[in-house]
Amino acid sequence: MKISKTGYIFISLGVILVLGYIIFAVIKFSQDDKDIVCNNLEIILTDQDKITLISQAEIAKILETEDLNPMGKKYKSIRTEKIEDVLHKNPMIKRAECYKTTYGTVKLEITQRTPKFMIAGFENYYIDNDRKLLPVSLSYAAYVPVVSGSVTKTMATGVLFDFVSYLETDQFWNAQIEQIYVRPDQTIELVPRVGDAIIYLGNTVNYQKKLSNLLKLYKEGFNTTGWNRYAKIDLQYENQIVCTRKSNASTESIVDIVQKNDSNLTKEL
Repeated sequence: MKISKTGYIFISLGVILVLGYIIFAVIKFSQDDKDIVCNNLEIILTDQDKITLISQAEIAKILETEDLNPMGKKYKSIRTEKIEDVLHKNPMIKRAECYKTTYGTVKLEITQRTPKFMIAGFENYYIDNDRKLLPVSLSYAAYVPVVSGSVTKTMATGVLFDFVSYLETDQFWNAQIEQIYVRPDQTIELVPRVGDAIIYLGNTVNYQKKLSNLLKLYKEGFNTTGWNRYAKIDLQYENQIVCTRKSNASTESIVDIVQKNDSNLTKEL
């Protein structure tokens, strides 16, 4: 449908009027807000239903300590950018957005960081979804996987982060692995929820393949031999799983070896 020249004129006038009103409103508010006094501070934790690492009271205390509490102050003296900058320095806060409204309320929207797993060793801290270190809060606890032992910060934010992510995205391993332990030589032991055997992963090289081979053993081998027959399952060798059977005799060492391309227990020493 073609629009007449008169129609174009009316549309243009309408656009001009709308833009003019917006500009007028912005200028008017900018002038009037100088005399508006903040009578309410609204702190919103946008993800409070998921996790609470920092409370509204703690945020208000930070503003009070830094002399940034807007309550009772005129809008012209409230520096929202300064409030955001100070809150961004808090390790529990990922994003802070502060803005003034036309009715005397200053709103502060806070997005917290999301812990992915916790390190419990020489130091205790969280690793969040962005590979950042977070201190452990004395007031709040995040229910996330715990990794104990000799964990370095480089390992925690590197290969260990990747390994935990892999476990989380795999339905079986996410349900099966209860605890991760890092030995002094940086190799890894896993404590399963089902079965008594400690799973020795070794280093993190080819961990996907190691766990894939173990899953085959779980499905096809342990259905015959049982889950609780072994004390240790060793995955460190290439294309091989070594299972040490439980024994009361300290000198006894019975080992079952699962060879490549054979999902059954093929040899018992």
